[in-house]
Amino acid sequence: MDVTHLAAVDATRAARVLDEVRSAKLSGQRTPVPPRPVIEQSWQRMLRSGVDPEHDFRSGLLPREEVQRRRETSVLRHVLPVLREGLLSVADVAHHIMVVADEEGRVLWREGSAPVLRKADGLGFELGADWREDVVGTNGVGTPAVARRPVQVFASEHFVRSHATWTCAGAPITDPRDGRLIGVVDVSGPLETMHPATLSWVDSVAKLAEARLREMHVRSLERLRAVAAPVLARIEGRALVVDRDGWTAAVTGMPYTERLALPKSVAAGMRWLPALGRCSLEPLAGGWLVRAADEPVAADGATRIVLDLRGPRRWTVEVSGGAGSWTRELSPRHAELLYLLAVHRAGRSASGLAEDVFGDPARTVTVRAEMSRVRRYLGSFLEHRPYRFADHADVEVLLPDDPRDLLPHSTSPALGRQRGVTATGS
Repeated sequence: MDVTHLAAVDATRAARVLDEVRSAKLSGQRTPVPPRPVIEQSWQRMLRSGVDPEHDFRSGLLPREEVQRRRETSVLRHVLPVLREGLLSVADVAHHIMVVADEEGRVLWREGSAPVLRKADGLGFELGADWREDVVGTNGVGTPAVARRPVQVFASEHFVRSHATWTCAGAPITDPRDGRLIGVVDVSGPLETMHPATLSWVDSVAKLAEARLREMHVRSLERLRAVAAPVLARIEGRALVVDRDGWTAAVTGMPYTERLALPKSVAAGMRWLPALGRCSLEPLAGGWLVRAADEPVAADGATRIVLDLRGPRRWTVEVSGGAGSWTRELSPRHAELLYLLAVHRAGRSASGLAEDVFGDPARTVTVRAEMSRVRRYLGSFLEHRPYRFADHADVEVLLPDDPRDLLPHSTSPALGRQRGVTATGS
């Protein structure tokens, strides 16, 4: 049964069915119809994390000053006009509100129908509120952030009973420069306002917001390129100018590379970078001038690579050795691929990784493209044919306490099997 379409025809009946599904699932009984997979997976996470399904929990609201500070520093402020234009006019007529939360699930903007805003206050859905999934249960802000996909949550699909009079549709917004989650846009309203097309609508507007961020990034690189041209014209040897995130504006004396992996905390001086070896970094307006040493050197001695997958939404790789250490936040896809290579130290072919990630060994083009991006920042620490960590690298993987929480966004068949194997200890 398609509950979302049933709700469009008969919201009351759909809500009653979902209440029966929720009650049966929480009591361990057979459900009249199965919950949608994205909802069932969220419920399982809630049960493991100890969220109370019968009583809502509200963490303290951020002070108004902190909300304002986050607004002024969030990349989301640049796309707020896109979100308002795409969502607010329809939301107000349809008795919805638009909610924009940051990557930590904190509500930074909340606009729309005045009566619905007052109802949201009663649920604690207020400015500065914390709507992470592991705080308030399955919802249209926290669940898309964990699943890394658009999610609609209707009636008793909310894990906490007091939210069952509500309907939400949320989509994550990611930074196109690095794939990092920067927030979630959500459209919410009372139960009777539910429509099956709402999710597609919200997702489309979220993608428009990401497109606006891409346009802004291209323009910033063009400005940096104008600054870089006269600087590079006076330099002999290998050098490039990159923005603060490592995206290349211009190069001289070397092949063009789209992006250079920079340390998490960049400072002027001599640094070791995976792609170039020893380099000097000099600040420029909007970026860095990177000069490669005449004789690039590899990292000294043994190298330790720590893949941190403990968090539900943020994953990092840290590389440390004789040349120092640096940390990089990983996109969901790169976190999957590096974990699979850590599990298979002997290596995986492109077709093997394609089968692991997509269940389709023919999708090698996608895998090779992603692995090419990974090698831009891991450089000599990754080999190919087959893809594998270098023998001199000591690789450690930090996993969540409950194996079933490993990369919860992932639909990879291999990850699904790995969760089961690790959980049972077999």
